[in-house]
Amino acid sequence: MSLFSSLFKFGSQNIAIDLGTANTLVYVEGQGVVLNEPSVVAIETINGVKKVKAVGDDAKMMMGKTPDSIEAIRPLRDGVIADIEVAEQMIKYFITKVNGKKSMFNPPEITICVPSGATSVERRAIRDAASNAGASQVYLIVEPMAAAIGAGMPVTEPIGSMVVDIGGGTTEVAVLSLRGLAYTTSVRTGGDKMDEALVSYVRRHHNLLIGETTAERIKKDFGVARPPADGVGQTIQIKGRDLVNGVPKEISINQAQIAEAMAEPISTIVEGVRIALENTAPELAADIVDQGIVLTGGGAMVEGLDAHMRDETGLPVTVAEDPLSCVAIGTGRAMEEPVYRTILQTA
Repeated sequence: MSLFSSLFKFGSQNIAIDLGTANTLVYVEGQGVVLNEPSVVAIETINGVKKVKAVGDDAKMMMGKTPDSIEAIRPLRDGVIADIEVAEQMIKYFITKVNGKKSMFNPPEITICVPSGATSVERRAIRDAASNAGASQVYLIVEPMAAAIGAGMPVTEPIGSMVVDIGGGTTEVAVLSLRGLAYTTSVRTGGDKMDEALVSYVRRHHNLLIGETTAERIKKDFGVARPPADGVGQTIQIKGRDLVNGVPKEISINQAQIAEAMAEPISTIVEGVRIALENTAPELAADIVDQGIVLTGGGAMVEGLDAHMRDETGLPVTVAEDPLSCVAIGTGRAMEEPVYRTILQTA
């Protein structure tokens, strides 16, 4: 290798991206997860010309509070790209943020995770967005496999393990063995559906309209998978617009009501797990009885979800050590460690 090319090689580091509906995490080779920001882009239109005003945290703060000239967009829906041009701008922004100007001279290889149920068209959209954002080579890895690697599960061994990755747009349920997916299903229900359920519950029962951001905050801070033991739990104050009088108003709701609001999306996720268990080969099912089910993703952090799933399935259920970063860490490890290279897909 010439000195010139080795200098360039030194300048670029390969990147793994967990392109999520709610958050995007970026893992840099040799450094780990270096960026975790919301998957939101704010687009400003001036004299008919659109340009990116903010990405990530800054854009998330604008959601629901923008004037007519600015639009805060989430370019991913249900784990796949809904707006390819905006997604491209977002990926480009995140690559430049972690790699600086180095990526312009020597583009990095990028590994991105995709939902297991993504169609070939959806996979191509993700690959094209990453290529146009400046990747020299794009590899794909299915999300449940990345989650299992990140959670430290024995995916390379002849042992059946089950992972349930509850993201913003989708919940991936998979049984893994010998570097492959023995069974997988993608349930189009996740954290976003829980937020929507809270918005509609508060509107229906209290005639109060709350925004998505408020609903997300309620879910993160006070969300519970089943009613508290005392039947009430904590009581919190929430603000929104009164639909009867049209004026801002504050009401109080308790955790039992939050559990009632979130019951439907949570039961959909549990049903997805039950269907996966019904379709699992007997030998793998025997391993799952010993190994249990591992929950990853932001949705896994809802209080009491593991206990609720344990009661519903009769199997041991644990939450991964760092559920939010599992997919990003697993995607990064698959990129770095030769033992996982065969899992990556180029086509």
